[in-house]
Amino acid sequence: MSPAGLPRAALLAVAAAAAAALAVAAVAAWRRPRPLREVLFFPSRPCCLEALLAEAAAPGAPALPCPCPLPRAETSLSRLVRRLLSARRSLDLCIFAFSCPQLARAVQLLHRRGVRVRLVTDAQYMGLHGSQIGRLRHAGIQVRHDQHSGFMHHKFAIVDRRMLITGSLNWTTQAIQSNRENVLVVDDAACVKPFLDEFERIWEEYNPTNYVFPKVSN
Repeated sequence: MSPAGLPRAALLAVAAAAAAALAVAAVAAWRRPRPLREVLFFPSRPCCLEALLAEAAAPGAPALPCPCPLPRAETSLSRLVRRLLSARRSLDLCIFAFSCPQLARAVQLLHRRGVRVRLVTDAQYMGLHGSQIGRLRHAGIQVRHDQHSGFMHHKFAIVDRRMLITGSLNWTTQAIQSNRENVLVVDDAACVKPFLDEFERIWEEYNPTNYVFPKVSN
């Protein structure tokens, strides 16, 4: 008998069970995906995204050579596009200014693939020359905008309600190619949820049924 009054065999069995439990926990921790924390800085050097976009449009299809002189390289812009194209169920966008054709193409591809895309933007900037908002709306993507004097100045995206993309970057060619900007990509639920809540709040606030139009006097 052991000092605790238990047979030695019983103590060995308890120790073996504890060791097995620790091993199972260690394997589970090893298999658990690592938290996503990615930082992108801009300006992004020019690169060709045709192969990336073509693969998203027709997975598995042979890649056709692009005649443009730009290099095929991994850049901040290409990494941002990859994160967007990873969406499988939903993409919620809250973007102040949106004029980058490559990002617009990525969003359209997701829409065609059956991903639910919702976009909130600023009423004053959506109509500027070069804006992609009209093209996205024409493609059937749901778009809502503010109806007051203050800017809708957010710049964030939520992929599949679990990955947050946010930072100083406006989705414009000027910002991507010329400005000092930053983008943070995380999948921490504690960070994602407040942005989800903010998006849903704004989405409902900007519902066209809530718009107030001035009365026209006779």
